[in-house]
Amino acid sequence: MTLNRRNLFSIGAAGAVLAATGQPAAAGQNAPSDEALVRSLPGFSHGYARVNGIRMHYVTGGRGRPLVLVPGWPQTWWEFHKIMPALAARYRVIAVDMRGQGGTDKPAGGYDKKTMARDIYELVRHLGYKQVDIVGHDIGAMTAFSFAANHPAATRTVSLLDVGHPDESLFHIPLLAPPGVPVHVWWFAFNQVRSLPEQLLHGRFRYMVDWLFDTLLYDKASVGGRDRAIYAAAWDRPDAIRAGNAWYQGFYQDIEDQKAYGKITVPMLGLAAEYNDTLAQSLPDKGTDVRLGKIAKSGHFLPDEQPEAVTKALLEFLR
Repeated sequence: MTLNRRNLFSIGAAGAVLAATGQPAAAGQNAPSDEALVRSLPGFSHGYARVNGIRMHYVTGGRGRPLVLVPGWPQTWWEFHKIMPALAARYRVIAVDMRGQGGTDKPAGGYDKKTMARDIYELVRHLGYKQVDIVGHDIGAMTAFSFAANHPAATRTVSLLDVGHPDESLFHIPLLAPPGVPVHVWWFAFNQVRSLPEQLLHGRFRYMVDWLFDTLLYDKASVGGRDRAIYAAAWDRPDAIRAGNAWYQGFYQDIEDQKAYGKITVPMLGLAAEYNDTLAQSLPDKGTDVRLGKIAKSGHFLPDEQPEAVTKALLEFLR
């Protein structure tokens, strides 16, 4: 399926709502801690830093030029675990949990992407780096773009995986999916609602995780039950659900902030699933050095489905 302005952000293919067992497991069942997950990645460690008024969780490994990885919703830093070892062979990898995500604090406010980018900027400074390459996926891509826009001197390159920064095109998402579009991004609107999502999803977030992966993956088995349990456990709390909603509620401020941004002047990569042409449509006007690429046989979750192809594309761009 090809995306265009008419069906912008209506993506994916029809899939099962439940996991292969037919019944989602409890959100925290068999979900290892961040400490256990980090131990499973040789050469990596994790820590916390007090930055921009919050306590931020991050995972580091490797040597070389610093490379920041910023995950999306409904995932955590763990979404990059398949590509982190290969990247760490050449770079100092820093995978973060953003404000509201995973092991990072979930304050009442600050979920516009400009503030979230500032969190990462202060973390980079805290770790002793003046300039980084930054890669973001999904909401993390929005934050990575804002990082490059607001902290250009600290940005060597920026890579966006499957999503760009919010702009006024979001106002044109239809309430009903046009005929022939199998999946509509109803969660963009759902996450705008205050209070109700916490009541509906608390204790049931595995249903949301399974629906999104089963619907937006090309190969549903590429994110297995263990990984789904990890993500469900991370988000299955009222404060986490509220924070994830706030990422989407921040779009209004993000759109206003974007209007004031000039073109990104550092090299910028837009890497999308092969059916997604939204980055090809939007990015060329937002940068002076824009490279575009596609990942075959992948849905929205590129690092999970095609880690080798994503790693290859990133390494080629970063060199």
